[in-house]
Amino acid sequence: METDNQRLLHTFAALADLGQEIANTSDFEEMLRASFHLLLGSVAVRRGAVARYDRGRDVLNLIASRGLEQNPDSSLPIDRDHARELAGLGASMTLKDATEQAARFMQDHQTAFSSIEIDLLVPLVVRERLIGLVLLGEKASGEKFTEEDLETLSALSRHIAVGINSHHLLEEVKLKVEENRRLYDGLRTIYKETVHAFAAAIDMKDRYTQGHSVRVGKYSEVIAREMGWSDDQVEGITIAGYLHDIGKLIVDLSVINSPERFSAKDSAEMNKHPAAGYEILSPISHPYADIPLMARYHHERMDGNGYPDGLKGDQIPVGAKIVTLADSFDAMTTDRPYRKKLALADVLEDFRQNTGTQFDPAVLCAFCRAFLKEIEGKKERRLLNLLNRNYEDTSQVAPQLAGLLSEFEGVSTLSATSH
Repeated sequence: METDNQRLLHTFAALADLGQEIANTSDFEEMLRASFHLLLGSVAVRRGAVARYDRGRDVLNLIASRGLEQNPDSSLPIDRDHARELAGLGASMTLKDATEQAARFMQDHQTAFSSIEIDLLVPLVVRERLIGLVLLGEKASGEKFTEEDLETLSALSRHIAVGINSHHLLEEVKLKVEENRRLYDGLRTIYKETVHAFAAAIDMKDRYTQGHSVRVGKYSEVIAREMGWSDDQVEGITIAGYLHDIGKLIVDLSVINSPERFSAKDSAEMNKHPAAGYEILSPISHPYADIPLMARYHHERMDGNGYPDGLKGDQIPVGAKIVTLADSFDAMTTDRPYRKKLALADVLEDFRQNTGTQFDPAVLCAFCRAFLKEIEGKKERRLLNLLNRNYEDTSQVAPQLAGLLSEFEGVSTLSATSH
């Protein structure tokens, strides 16, 4: 009775150790080796191996071993019928007394098993599916395996089977995650390429504003980053800048390319493009939901005198306010058929006069801070590189930028992240 109790306690201790090993070890190979050594020690076996069943290739791959005098083949072929038969066994088997169901498999590989002195096989099964096999040599004492030994082996093998199966499931999940990530990245790339194509199409329609949409997108990006937006939000506002004028695709070419200032009729036609842009973009499922609104509201003004909806103040989304300033900055720093580009000092004076009525103070201050940091060499030259079109030394406007900050930072009540 005492011997039985000791054996039972030993089995429980081995199970506890094995469970802890499987639960705590993140390294699969280390877990498998440690678990296998625990199993060998529990029944005093000096040699053996563990094979994992590869369903895709119909082979058993030897993945851990100890005490084998010669290296076995790295894999053993096994057909689906044999795998099902082994999974249905639910018990260990020796070469001498293989059950009828598994006899064919044992016979197929008897030479291999004999050459590495394997005497006992324990199928590893989870939910009636073969996970692999434990292959064991004889006991160190030379004694036969007892019923208690086989029960202990079966219990410990179930734990190893669960460990192998869990690792396999994790591998499959990781592969699926990686596959989904590649798919998502591919879709994002296609989306961005489509956005760039639309931006090019918009600017090609207006021969006087080549590159305008891309520059507005990049100016918007600089401002949003200075306001502390997240990477995803910055990407969204950049795309909104690229697409803000997409509604111009429905405006008559003769209006867009008119060499004169717009007449009242032409202005009315041109003023349709924000609402048209919203209608074009709304049916599309964008990664950044507010993009259609940025197109609709980029000509709204803080004082309510903009179009198409006459919004004012906080009714206008912050993203639209960013695109508004970026759009105006590019328009004033670009040659147009009816005027040459303005000097930077004149652009900044226009900002000063129209902040609070057309432009939001917080957006202007973010623009000024970013511009100053670039001039002082504290930040990558994003604005300056885009402005590199025979402009005067931009450092000359640093005092003016600092003056705008001093004037409007106190008036800026909009939170940098309240978008």
